[in-house]
Order: sequence, then structure tokens, then C-alpha cells
Amino acid sequence: MYLCSVKQILDDIITQLNRLYSRDEARELAFWILEESTGMSRTEILTADKITKKIPNYKVILQRILKKEPIQYIFGHTEWLGLNLKVTPATLIPRPETAELVAAILRVFPDGEPTANNHASDTRQIRILDIGTGSGCIAIAIKKQHPDWEVFGLDISAEALSIAQENAQRNQVEIHWLQGDIFTDEIGTFDLIVSNPPYVLESEKATMDDNVLLYEPHTALFVPDSDPLRFYRRIAQLHKAPMVAFEINQRFANEMIALMQHEGYESIELKKDTYGNDRILLASLD
Repeated sequence: MYLCSVKQILDDIITQLNRLYSRDEARELAFWILEESTGMSRTEILTADKITKKIPNYKVILQRILKKEPIQYIFGHTEWLGLNLKVTPATLIPRPETAELVAAILRVFPDGEPTANNHASDTRQIRILDIGTGSGCIAIAIKKQHPDWEVFGLDISAEALSIAQENAQRNQVEIHWLQGDIFTDEIGTFDLIVSNPPYVLESEKATMDDNVLLYEPHTALFVPDSDPLRFYRRIAQLHKAPMVAFEINQRFANEMIALMQHEGYESIELKKDTYGNDRILLASLD
């Protein structure tokens, strides 16, 4: 335990984190540590010049962050699209780009229609599948916005599905969780398939930050350089849906368009993320 001024601890954490992070990043991480450790709001921390607190293990937490361990894994959860999500090294940490994928889907179907051309009948429930669901973030975010949709989340990892199930309970939505491998298992028919599959090339590892490379699950990140579109091709060929929505590697945007055209998808839209990279692909059969 350390009994110090909260403001003094804030300044100490920022100074220590400045060894590896920019001032803005260090400041954000410092606030996160103190908010989690003290239960105080950011405003309370900023005005706490004379307030002292016993803050357990803050120096241990600081050392873990200095070793590039993601703060989301240290505290075991993250906030994303208004959802409180449990995350562990069995699941990827949800990213802003994936939030943009969800937003793109919701913009296409603001009134709950399953495809741009209304492929599903009004007399049955709309079925959505999230392939490689991980923490369940995409499936849960969609279900929150469209509680009438029947949403499924598929993953090969039983450990990830356990986390996803807990996240659905935390956020009070009902999702159908499926364990399976899209390369060997039949998964049924759906009106919309969404996926953020592994798409980072093995050769790109050398350019990645340690906080990703050392801690996040490689099976959810990397594909062989020899076949970078393997997951997208499999989904398009054998698990065809009237519409698909993908997060993609910007290096293969043109190849993705050609792939989807080859598989019969005629209406294809490519969207950039906030960093200006080709990141989201929406495609429908007609």
C-alpha cells in the first residue's frame, strides 16, 4: 500500500510512463490506473491536490505496463462502444477499427432490414453470424442495437467463447454461441455474416508493437503470407450469405474486391477507417 497525494501519484505515473509513451498516451494510461485503483473520476483526480489514498499495487501495475502488457489485460476489461467487456489473453482487445465495422453495418440497416435489397422475409427472424467472435464484441454490439435480430457468434476457441458468453451476460443480451471451425464444420444459413478474421501477415510481425505481439493471441491475428485471404475466401465460397461485412488488411483491398466479385457478390463497397486505410468491405449478392 502507498499513502500519497493522488495528484502526486498521477504525476509520478506520467513521468514513469513517459519513458515509453508520448505525454498524451502516458497521461491517459495514468488516469486509467488511478480510476481503476481508486474508484475516483477523472475530475476528482485532477482536483485532488491534498487528497491521500491507499492505492494497492499501483507500482506493480506500472511496471507491468512498462513491460508493454496491455492495460486492458491487467484490469481484465475494457470499454468499447458503450459496452463493458471482459478481455483476457484468450481474446483480442476490441479496437476502434472494429467499432467502425459495426457502425458501417448499422448504417446500412438503420431500420433492421437484413440486406440492402431486403432478402429476408418479414415473416421470419433475421439471422446474423459473427465468425471469429473472440470477446463477442461485434455480436453483442449488434444485438444491443437490434434486439429483435437472432445473433450468433462462432469461434474455434472454447476459452474465447466462455469470455464472450460472460460478456453477453454483463451487457444483458442473448447471443447463440457456437464452437466450430469454418474450414471443417457446417454452420447453417444466415442473412448477414460479419467477420474480423485473422488478416495480419506473418511477415508483418517485425513491425508490430510488443504490447500486441507479446500478449494478444496470435491465432486471432496472423495469416500465412502464402494465403492471406484464406478466411475471406472460405466464408465467401462455402458459407455464402446475401450480405457479408468484413474488416480487412488494407494491403489487399483490391484483391478482396476481386475475390468477392469472383464469388458472385455484385454490390461491393469499400470503406476507409479514421486513419485513411481501406478497412471495411461490405458486399451483397445482388
